Amino acid sequence: MENNGFNAEKCEASSFKDPDARVFYKDGEVYRRINKKYVETYRKFITSGLYEKLISLGLMVKHDEIKNSNDEIIIKPEKVFISYPWEWCFSQLKDAALATLKIQKIALEYGMILKDATPFNIQFLNNSPVLIDTSSFDVFEEKPWAAYRQLCESFICPLALVAYTDLRLNSLFLGNINGIPLDLTSKLLPLKTKFNPNLLAHIHIHSKMQSKYADNSIKTNRTKISKQNLLNITDNLYDTVSNINLSKYKTEWDEYYSNTNYTDKSFETKKDIIKSFKERISPKTVWDFGANTGVFSRIFSDDTNVNVKAFDIDPLAIEKNYLEAKAKDEKNIFPLVFDIVNPSPALGFNNSERKTLKERIEGIDMLLALALMHHLRITYNVPFEYQAEYFSAFSKHLIIEFVDKKDSKVQTMLLNREDVFDDYTQEGFETEFGKFYKIMEAKPIEDTKRTLYLMERICG
Repeated sequence: MENNGFNAEKCEASSFKDPDARVFYKDGEVYRRINKKYVETYRKFITSGLYEKLISLGLMVKHDEIKNSNDEIIIKPEKVFISYPWEWCFSQLKDAALATLKIQKIALEYGMILKDATPFNIQFLNNSPVLIDTSSFDVFEEKPWAAYRQLCESFICPLALVAYTDLRLNSLFLGNINGIPLDLTSKLLPLKTKFNPNLLAHIHIHSKMQSKYADNSIKTNRTKISKQNLLNITDNLYDTVSNINLSKYKTEWDEYYSNTNYTDKSFETKKDIIKSFKERISPKTVWDFGANTGVFSRIFSDDTNVNVKAFDIDPLAIEKNYLEAKAKDEKNIFPLVFDIVNPSPALGFNNSERKTLKERIEGIDMLLALALMHHLRITYNVPFEYQAEYFSAFSKHLIIEFVDKKDSKVQTMLLNREDVFDDYTQEGFETEFGKFYKIMEAKPIEDTKRTLYLMERICG
């Protein structure tokens, strides 16, 4: 077959560590090149039936073969939105871990094994975790599982920390993108976890053994482990993850909609206005900043032709949103944890392995920023102009809620601080946002001090 012009490719920076394959882009499409040294293993993966089995169970992305030779194979995988484990809620990380272990068990049954067990190989497609790394398998050999420590540090450690110590500790990923170290996890977990046999084995004892044998020159891969023993270990790891459950937490925002200054009538009016804006624009892709549990996101995602990503700073709100989406089998709303004033940074070698959210933008038709601008302006001192410039980088159309300074929530925010926000007026808001947007429509929300705006970006 011809090379099909793939010399003009742009390589994905995060795939440079894989000697067996390389992800690249051409004409806006994603491809994976299987290198010569991995061709035989890839073909076993396909001919063994493992690929078809994983596809049938919804555990892996599909791909088309574009080129197949003895020197290289080029495949075109189904495109997915890339998110990172620090952007996932507890149940998303748990589901990703369980999917990884399901894949490991199935692979063993087909005479293969996962060589990696990192959450970066798992993404969410239609709200279900799927493996995206086609070159993540090796032919099974009777030796210790090379990815065992990686699975513990990338999945079991953060899940245990969130469940037993603090909901916010998933953010430790930001400083430990290769997984949260066993020794750190062991120190941070409460004593009671040492009475859990599985956590004792996979975290506490594992940490001590890792430290004890760190400088040992004896190669552990000389030890033989049968397939049945690895299946038993995989089952135990699966049970370990299954039995880590989130404690009951209460955060500032998890009961937000039960404690608002909206009357039932004004709340419904707000929904109706947003519906009218939706009908006017008919967006196909929507991002909702400050989505909380997704009440207004679902005005859009209820239309199965619309794809929605619902972002919020509160991991418990995202947890509730995700569990609701799973319970209702909602495939087109994807909740993610995101702090707009402390967003996901560019991480990894040369700050290029993991991208910022802006770098992952793909064709957004509509951005929602409801009950958000007053927090940005008063709590975080972000001027209106800066907000407008930031939002305009994401989408052509914007639905934003202006909250007047007389609003009770704003008054509460100003109780214990000096009001230095002279620019905080509706006129000032319209003037600053007018530098980036044309106001298409503005509708006051009945019985409130709030106004909903539909805006269109001036350029682009």
